[in-house]
Amino acid sequence: MKRFASSSALVVLLTCASACGPKTLETPPTLSVAKYPDFVLPAVPEGLGTPAAQERHQAAWTWLQAGDLKAAERNFEATLKATPDFYPSEAGLGYVGLAKKDPNEAVNHFDRAIVGNPRYAPALVGRGEALLALGQRDNALKSFEAAAGADASLPSLRTRIDVLRARVIQDDVDAARKAVEAGHFEDAKRAYDRAIASSPDSPFLYRELADIARKQGNLELALEHAQKAASLDATDPRAQILIGEILEARNDPSGAIAAYEAASALEKNDAIERKIESLRETAALAAMPPEFKAIESSPNLSREQLAALVGARLDDLIKRVQRRIPVVITDARGSWATPWILAVTRVGVMEVYPNHTFQPAELVRRSDLAETSSRVLSLIAAEKPALANAWRNGKRDFADVPPAHLSYAAASMAVGAGVMQPLPDGSFQLARPVTGAEAVAAVKRLEELADSALSRVP
Repeated sequence: MKRFASSSALVVLLTCASACGPKTLETPPTLSVAKYPDFVLPAVPEGLGTPAAQERHQAAWTWLQAGDLKAAERNFEATLKATPDFYPSEAGLGYVGLAKKDPNEAVNHFDRAIVGNPRYAPALVGRGEALLALGQRDNALKSFEAAAGADASLPSLRTRIDVLRARVIQDDVDAARKAVEAGHFEDAKRAYDRAIASSPDSPFLYRELADIARKQGNLELALEHAQKAASLDATDPRAQILIGEILEARNDPSGAIAAYEAASALEKNDAIERKIESLRETAALAAMPPEFKAIESSPNLSREQLAALVGARLDDLIKRVQRRIPVVITDARGSWATPWILAVTRVGVMEVYPNHTFQPAELVRRSDLAETSSRVLSLIAAEKPALANAWRNGKRDFADVPPAHLSYAAASMAVGAGVMQPLPDGSFQLARPVTGAEAVAAVKRLEELADSALSRVP
């Protein structure tokens, strides 16, 4: 009875030893076409594992590429059971998870392989693929970038990274723009910050960030972002236009003009040219004395106001006049408009009275404005005679100013050039006082004609 028991125990031990010992290596099929050619072979680093572990690991990979996932999984697991720190097989199981379309399982295996070797490129690439399948593009991109840093020779990985980075950036930009439309500016800023982290040299990202800061009223930050965009692409007029708009909002017309001029130099834009001209006028007006700024709202215009208006707005035309008349004026020194009084009298646009006075405070009447306008028109005609034919040759009928009147020629020319208008009843009313608004409109028309004449000069 004891002998039988001993024999039975021996049989059990032998059976257990047989079951628990190393299994015979399954011979993998010969591959003609790899089932998963995009999977990165989890190569075994030199010196890692035993020859048996390396052989079984290679066989498992062959089974995987043959499409037999169960055989591949069985052999990778057997390798790890025999050699627990053999992390290439852990990466192999990660690729089995990808083949089974189980990205969560795949990530777990790839993570364990990366614990074994943080710079193991095949596991980093596989982890990136699994994270992509889980919709985690940002983390997938980081994993691919780590793989490229660990092994720059991996095929097409750099292109894959560039494409993925572009998709990640576009997703963030789309999310940011939707947030802006909804008025969620902080969410938009976070999305743009993520995009910039992925693509720090993209000027359009800084332009759009600048626009958000501007909408939030933070003009200083908006300007900083816009200037960054301009520094990243010096050929982009949009960044300069944005800088100009921000500087306009900051009441810096000279800075805005410089930015708009830089944009215009890069790309001609009629709207920007009009902005520049408007800002120049704004800047010039801002530098004027308060008496000048009050002209347009004046109920009655004085001679010094008319001299200042003509002298300032028609400065270029006056400077081009070659002939200068020596004048002596005894009462202009105390006027705020002295420089302009001297300018317009020296070219004969306004007269000095025989007693050498200008009488700055005297009211301007419609006859005076017509006379001054006709003299300016004569200066314009001297530069481009053909332009003046319609002003000089036309005869206008006024109910109260016959052709023989001394002021008729001046009134007719001013009306013919569109500088002044007759009253609704057909009269001109020479003695009627001129308002500031009337004078501003008249001089603006003279300025347009002067610019037109200049542009036509060969």
